[in-house]
Amino acid sequence: MNDQPRPTGRVGQGPTVVIPVTSETPSTEARPAAMSLQLTDIVLTYPDGERTLTALDQVSMTARAGELTAVVGPSGSGKSSLLAVAATLIAPSSGRVMLAGQDLTGLSKAEAAKVRLTHIGIVFQQSNLLPSLTAVEQVQVLAHVAGRAPARSRAQAVELLESVGLTGAVLARRPHQLSGGERQRVNIARALVNSPDVLLVDEPTSSLDTERGQAVLDLLSRITRERSVATVMVTHNPEHLAGADQIVRIVDGRIEAEKPLLSNIA
Repeated sequence: MNDQPRPTGRVGQGPTVVIPVTSETPSTEARPAAMSLQLTDIVLTYPDGERTLTALDQVSMTARAGELTAVVGPSGSGKSSLLAVAATLIAPSSGRVMLAGQDLTGLSKAEAAKVRLTHIGIVFQQSNLLPSLTAVEQVQVLAHVAGRAPARSRAQAVELLESVGLTGAVLARRPHQLSGGERQRVNIARALVNSPDVLLVDEPTSSLDTERGQAVLDLLSRITRERSVATVMVTHNPEHLAGADQIVRIVDGRIEAEKPLLSNIA
């Protein structure tokens, strides 16, 4: 989610079911009824000199809990813009982003930040790990922001890192001491620290070899099912589609096709 300028407009709020956006810590136990993420008629425009460019043009899609949605398309097609809008990092020029009935496009910046903290996990293309922190401390940071006590946040960080396959001495290593696959696993664990309902993943294997990339994809698929998360993954690689429940193809800012199963692709 990288290079698009901010759009020029926002839409009004019209929630029907309100998601709590307090600073209280979300439970790691069973969550309320599984939530889906819905984007409806999303338009994202921005000025380019005397012109107005359209990054997203009437884009609609639904990501359901427990399912992995793969978003594919050529470079510059709007994939990362779609992910940024879904994450509430960019407000669309028009359209609605809904989570459990709440229109996230109508939230203030502070409210949107609280929704991201408690309901949305983001796995960036680059791991963006802090160079001075160990693997455990990387995950602890978000738990600390959410208000957990240090002892509790450390225990949870260790548990999450173990759940993504990192154990032992690796937990005390800093980013420069980790392999690319290990850094991405830390990145995923960090995104899961607040038990999100939605997991947004931007090109998670772009810097990994085939074996490590496949391991990360298998991990994301398992997490999606076991945690009943609505996962949206942007990818360039057609080999990544085998484990997807839904494939959304975007070209020039428009949805070309939305297919529930890989076998349906012509």
